[in-house]
Amino acid sequence: MKEIRISWPDGTEGSFPSGTSVRDALSQWDPEKVKTAVAARLNGVLVDLSHLLDADGSLEAVDVTSREGLAILRHSTSHVMAQAVQDIFPGAKVSIGPSIEDGFYYDFDYDKTFGPEDLERIEARMREIVAADHPFQREEVAREEAVSRFGAMGETYKVELLNDLPPDVKTVSLYSQGGYLDLCRGPHVPSTGMIGAFKLLNVAGAYWRGDERNRMLQRIYGTAFATEKELSEHLKALEEARKRDHRRLGRELDLFQMNDEVGPGLIIFHPKGMMLRYIIEEWERREHLKRGYDMVMGPQILKEDMWKRSGHFDHYRENMYFTEVEGQGYGIKPMNCLSHMLIYKSKIRSYRDLPLRYFELGTVHRHEKTGVLHGLMRARQFTQDDAHILCTPDQLNGEIKAIADFVAYAMKIFGFEYEVELSTRPEKSIGSDADWELATSALEQALKDTHLPYDINEGDGAFYGPKIDFKLKDALKRKWQCATIQCDFTLPERFDLWYVGPDGERHRPVMLHRVILGAIERFMGVLIEHYAGAFPVWLSPVQAALLTVTEKQIPYGEKVYERLTEAGVRAEKVFSNEKLGYKIREAQLQKIPYMLVIGDREVAEGKVSPRFRDGSNLGAMDVEAFIELIGEKNRLYQ
Repeated sequence: MKEIRISWPDGTEGSFPSGTSVRDALSQWDPEKVKTAVAARLNGVLVDLSHLLDADGSLEAVDVTSREGLAILRHSTSHVMAQAVQDIFPGAKVSIGPSIEDGFYYDFDYDKTFGPEDLERIEARMREIVAADHPFQREEVAREEAVSRFGAMGETYKVELLNDLPPDVKTVSLYSQGGYLDLCRGPHVPSTGMIGAFKLLNVAGAYWRGDERNRMLQRIYGTAFATEKELSEHLKALEEARKRDHRRLGRELDLFQMNDEVGPGLIIFHPKGMMLRYIIEEWERREHLKRGYDMVMGPQILKEDMWKRSGHFDHYRENMYFTEVEGQGYGIKPMNCLSHMLIYKSKIRSYRDLPLRYFELGTVHRHEKTGVLHGLMRARQFTQDDAHILCTPDQLNGEIKAIADFVAYAMKIFGFEYEVELSTRPEKSIGSDADWELATSALEQALKDTHLPYDINEGDGAFYGPKIDFKLKDALKRKWQCATIQCDFTLPERFDLWYVGPDGERHRPVMLHRVILGAIERFMGVLIEHYAGAFPVWLSPVQAALLTVTEKQIPYGEKVYERLTEAGVRAEKVFSNEKLGYKIREAQLQKIPYMLVIGDREVAEGKVSPRFRDGSNLGAMDVEAFIELIGEKNRLYQ
């Protein structure tokens, strides 16, 4: 029998007869690793442990606790869930069921709406399937055979997926466990018995293929972990996340609303929410002016030809809105870059003028699918702290590093840690290979110069250039994409931007697209959840609530209110007839930093008695002393 040679991660090698399973080969190398392995990587490709070796190569185990291993475990759990659903609800059709960052889901087409009691039944059936320890078995069949088999089963969604594969795909892989068959690329855990710590979470609606013109399916979400302890910790984090949900807090703190009468993905800001937004935007304007940015503004709609010229019409059209004015087609802007390039083009530029930094708090509109809309986090209208820097190639490194420094400063001010990713050229893109190489190298060199650790995110760049993404981490260690730097050689070429160099000749500038906080709405949502609505004093829409004990103190309370607002303190009058204890509890629920209690003693002494939202008292003090206290906290961020 043919002998094959396998190299291991530690540099050693082993010889095995052809046809040896991956599991057996791994067992001979390191029996301990097989105990917690869910799959393996053969020559860099993920395979099942049951895969048979037939050629020389490199092999390493994929542990269940690794990122890849956890994804495989969760995907296998989604197959078990689908089996359980079809066992309990005959006639339910399955569509797709991937693993996602924190768990998995599967979409079902079934006439009955799944409720909480159904999730309990499905979970119970899943545990029976797990206890039976059915092996996951892979087979490769001709595409036509797969179409025939799923067609006979009535699985119309699987048939559609098969028919939509490229013509050159002749064979597909199927997986089965305990009589359940699914179309899947794999790999999977060896058997259902390896699945232990899982929980079904909720049901949501999801259009087939994310298209609202298609049938609405039912999406069951779940999660799975290697151990019960990890699952328990995750469920506690989910409960904390529910408490911090910005949509709920937005209502309770009277910050904003989403109204079906207006339309999905469109936010109405209430006075307190608008004040929070104003504070953030004013901070942005000050900080940009300090760093040599010029404030600009472009129109909301631009002629269709502009979007064709930029490439957005061909590469971003499905995310745009279009309208017509007097027979002329217009695109409602999803990005701010086009107007900024026209500002640059409005006069002849010299190398001495560069870099030029154009900043706009620009409102944009993007056609997001209904299924992905999520409060402030994912909206159809939002405002970006957008800037475009046009510079010479020699200035590129310094500008990228300056932006990275700006991001670091902003994250510190708002109280976030963050991670960095470098995203490379996507499959759908414009521009030459040479320009992409230059742009990617420029971003990577700046990261190395600033000693920022980063991961490579292959193929996730913008269609016109690579980018650096800064992912902030909130109080629950969740990651949110906010700041980004995109390096673009292509649009300056398309719009014929140039400057006169020292040699008197025309040269092409490089353009950096960048945001610091990103979409203001999204950043506000992250802030709300990060602080659970209890904002730092400088960010709080209301910094102090004036609480009178009885009606007798209202005249003095009015004077205090006037002095506070005159000094720039954001104050709120609570002069109602309720008891003081009720007023304090309400102010605490509104997460107002300071409550200024005004009773007879405060009136007599001309003072206020500040009480912090955690219940601690600062003692009686002069109004001017309190104003100075707030001023000190504000000055820390100015």
